[in-house]
Amino acid sequence: MQTFKITALFWLFLTSSVFAQTDHEQITQTIQKFIVGTTYNYPDSINAAFFPDTRMFLYNGTDSAFYMTSKQYASLYDKRVPGTYNNRINKIVDIHIVEDVAFAQLQIDIPYFGNRYNDLLLLKKILGEWKIVSKCTSAAPLPKSPAEMVANPAKEAVVEGLKRPWSIAFLSAEEAIIAEKDGSIVKVNLQSGLKSGISGLPKDVAGPIKIDTVKHPNGVFPAHAQGQMHRFNAGWFQVLLDPDFQRNSYLYISYAAENEAKESALKVVRGKLTGNKLNNLETLYVAGPYSHGLFHYGGGMAFGKDEKLYIATGERNFYEHLNPPLPTAQDVTDKRGKIIRINPDGTLPADNPDFGKNAAPGLFALGIRATQGIILHPSTGDLWFTDHGSFQGDELNILEKGANYGWPYKTSGGYRTSDYTPQVPENIVFKDPVHFWEHTIAPTGLTFYNGREFPLWEGEVIVPGLSKGNLWHLKLENKKVVAAEELFINDRVRLRKAVVSPDNQLYLLTDEENGRLLRVVNKAVKN
Repeated sequence: MQTFKITALFWLFLTSSVFAQTDHEQITQTIQKFIVGTTYNYPDSINAAFFPDTRMFLYNGTDSAFYMTSKQYASLYDKRVPGTYNNRINKIVDIHIVEDVAFAQLQIDIPYFGNRYNDLLLLKKILGEWKIVSKCTSAAPLPKSPAEMVANPAKEAVVEGLKRPWSIAFLSAEEAIIAEKDGSIVKVNLQSGLKSGISGLPKDVAGPIKIDTVKHPNGVFPAHAQGQMHRFNAGWFQVLLDPDFQRNSYLYISYAAENEAKESALKVVRGKLTGNKLNNLETLYVAGPYSHGLFHYGGGMAFGKDEKLYIATGERNFYEHLNPPLPTAQDVTDKRGKIIRINPDGTLPADNPDFGKNAAPGLFALGIRATQGIILHPSTGDLWFTDHGSFQGDELNILEKGANYGWPYKTSGGYRTSDYTPQVPENIVFKDPVHFWEHTIAPTGLTFYNGREFPLWEGEVIVPGLSKGNLWHLKLENKKVVAAEELFINDRVRLRKAVVSPDNQLYLLTDEENGRLLRVVNKAVKN
């Protein structure tokens, strides 16, 4: 009788202590059964954590759905030897409870595999007990050690033999489309390096030319250029995929278009890319008027978060004194020297800023000189763009609706025409750059870094340049540049574009007659 009383009291103590537990504590206890079972090879402990025959989706290194039941999964641990690759570091990251259903995130580091696994667990309270009823797993490489996180960048040639490439659009991690300023538009296999031409392109592209500046009849070149062969910036510029390219196949192209009088203007077209052929070609925008001189077209393009197409048009002046009294980039009736915003089909959005009834169609911002790079910030949705100064004054800007970026009324540099003094109207508000350089860098196509190879660069800006082959890594805090680092100072090459591929690799396009696509790798990372 005494034994019965003791046993009954002990059972009452156990059950009351269980029932006194909170849901959070019970869920933690269930997950701990799973952790103990997988760490020390106890199949029974794994099974105890799951509702019988729960289906789980596991990581297998591909995008396919690889699944098994909890019983099948637990049976694997009968065959594993403790102390080898089963050295696991487990951490419960989060538990979120909604009545009798809960979500939990479990992080598991397995150094043997070099992977960090994330288990997303769905739990259900069944007959008073919390059981795991579903599990889905993803994996990524373990975070690098401090030594491996150090940025020690090096360049690897992936593709060569490109004719002064200007831009690149990735169809996948293995295949891309590259616009050659001095050549054509080609599809490139990044594994084999093989190139194939795209047919169906516009026929009115203005080809590059070289002019002997000594013999030039107009004498429009500065003294330091005398005796040089000067190459101008005509040809193919930006290639850009539609945000819904997988469904509609639209490819957008900006280029220098030429008329019968050998005058040129920036033109934007789109067509449907089928295989290696561009079909249904249509003109979306022409930043006229057509004029002589193959320089300062702009040509940078990007889709915004709003899925509108933003186009940078250059002001097309080589010297400032060639401006009319109202400078081209400040004249709202002129399409040049602006940021243009249109719908993907070339029509005009109803919510563009109002610059007056005679304003250039699609006008979104003004005061631009020669913007070749514009890109969407992946987190904030802001559009960032570079702009060439004349004599120094190169800038990094954030696009703002209706803003005036100042050129040529205001510049952080100087002018090619040294005595140029524009008459600045009163009451104009100018938008200041986020950053400008004290010396000429000639900035081109920028990108935001989001790869794993340089984890300390995450979310920061990479800006290439033409002048002396410079490449910049800019550290950001609250949309401000707080540090600037120049890369490859002992290995310079003119650079036209920086871009991050779908598999988060950083690539560069070199502006050379034998142009190259370079991949930037971190030599500090252990193989």
